Amino acid sequence: MPHLQIQYSRNLEERLDMPGLLVVLRDAAVETGVFPPAGIRVRAFAADHVLIADGDPKHAFIDISVRLRGGRSPEDKLRATNHLFAALEAYCADDLARNSLMLSLEMRDIDPELSPKSSSIRRFLPKDMQA
Repeated sequence: MPHLQIQYSRNLEERLDMPGLLVVLRDAAVETGVFPPAGIRVRAFAADHVLIADGDPKHAFIDISVRLRGGRSPEDKLRATNHLFAALEAYCADDLARNSLMLSLEMRDIDPELSPKSSSIRRFLPKDMQA
């Protein structure tokens, strides 16, 4: 599993296709081979009230938090972090070139002993996604 939680400034809804970003990040997570597709969860939350740098309301941000169950190698986590961030930068490239936009991503482990899970989703997915 990874949980990809995206926080962004609401003004980006006028500049970017935010639901499209979720698809891009989900696909990038699958491409890493580090995360089982059935466990990937991507969600986004707009921040209604932000104050960025000098307070110019045109400034914008996207901050992604990736939480995943412990047990992956540092090399796999670094590779996945870099791949996800590259997908984010590519998706936002036009906006980054024209506007003030800050991007950030952080990956961190969830302690499996302190994070019980239960799921029936695999029964409802196509066979190629049940891993």
